[in-house]
Amino acid sequence: MGTMFPENGGYVVWVSSALGPFWGFQLGWMKWLSGVIDNALYPVLFLDYLKSAILVIFLQEKLIILVRHFQKHFFMLLFWGIFLPLLVGTGAIEVNRELWCDGYFSEVSRVIGGVWLRTWVQVASALSNMGMFVTEMSSDSFQLLGMAERGMLPEFFAKRSRYGTPFISILFSASGVILLSWLSFQEIVAAENFLYCFGMLMEFVAFVKLRKKFLFRRNWLCDYGLAPTLLIFVVLAFASFKVFVISISAVIMGLVLQPCLKYMERKRWLRFSVNPDLPDIYAA
Repeated sequence: MGTMFPENGGYVVWVSSALGPFWGFQLGWMKWLSGVIDNALYPVLFLDYLKSAILVIFLQEKLIILVRHFQKHFFMLLFWGIFLPLLVGTGAIEVNRELWCDGYFSEVSRVIGGVWLRTWVQVASALSNMGMFVTEMSSDSFQLLGMAERGMLPEFFAKRSRYGTPFISILFSASGVILLSWLSFQEIVAAENFLYCFGMLMEFVAFVKLRKKFLFRRNWLCDYGLAPTLLIFVVLAFASFKVFVISISAVIMGLVLQPCLKYMERKRWLRFSVNPDLPDIYAA
């Protein structure tokens, strides 16, 4: 799909082509918000580091990022980055579930290899989280740029610096990270999963419709996303009430925000424009 619609908007463009600009905006809102929530993990991580002086390896969050950005080599990374350390850690020391909390991998590393290995794990975790933060921030910001180029957002979101970066979109995404940093780690991950899963369901629907529209000749059952869809419903079912309320409120906010932006466009309170170099994605 990315090669079929090679634009900054990414999945927003796919869904807009299949379901129309309204639902494309809803997907963009949910995916951007889930990305901002994801990036809000890192201030929490930094504060935990200051309190405990042990840099945490967040397995669940790391798994989410690996799936999202490295799908091609996912199983190799899953083995070397998660399963192998878990096997070594549980095999080398006595397993006490009360001790296996956030940051315990650093202590496991110290027991196995000494202070140098613990330091290595902490530094590697720091660099890994810095890289994931920059990656997520870039993805979120260029998504806003792509939506602005399609006329879904005010055109100032499409402004670039002299280096080609969408600096206003970056500032907007960074502000969202700061505002969401009050949530706990568990609540951040749960809220991110909830919104991300909502967006994935919409992408599956768009894919099926585009497949019929453009007559993709593939017979893979997994193309329809049946198994992932069932898994998504399981994730949604296990969300806490607080996360459910926050996530549903965010979805409702998106449903209200899009008509409000269209009203502002008609009143010319904000300037919207479509990049003339982009192809018509709504053509039959």
